[in-house]
Amino acid sequence: MVKNFTRKIEDFDCAVCGTHVHGNGYTNHCPKCLSSKHVDIQPGDRANSCGGIMHAISYEVRNGKEWIVHRCSKCGFERKNQVSAQDSREAIRALSSGNIEMFLKQYIG
Repeated sequence: MVKNFTRKIEDFDCAVCGTHVHGNGYTNHCPKCLSSKHVDIQPGDRANSCGGIMHAISYEVRNGKEWIVHRCSKCGFERKNQVSAQDSREAIRALSSGNIEMFLKQYIG
């Protein structure tokens, strides 16, 4: 049985670029470098002990909505997350170019 989304309002410091992020309860990645942490089993539950860095690996548009695909650097798990209005359009453009190596070098270091 799939658990419903759990809205949890939290601020966090990005583990990749250090940006302080003000969460709104739906925030799951850094708006500057688009990275997140693998902390959920179901969105918002914070029940996963993996804790690996989820790097943005691709960009998609489906049914008029923009999505970032993240992959965990520790366990390889992948999840799609909707692009937020706060996300850097420059980072989204770089990710959407399809040159993931360039994106990671520019935004992750």
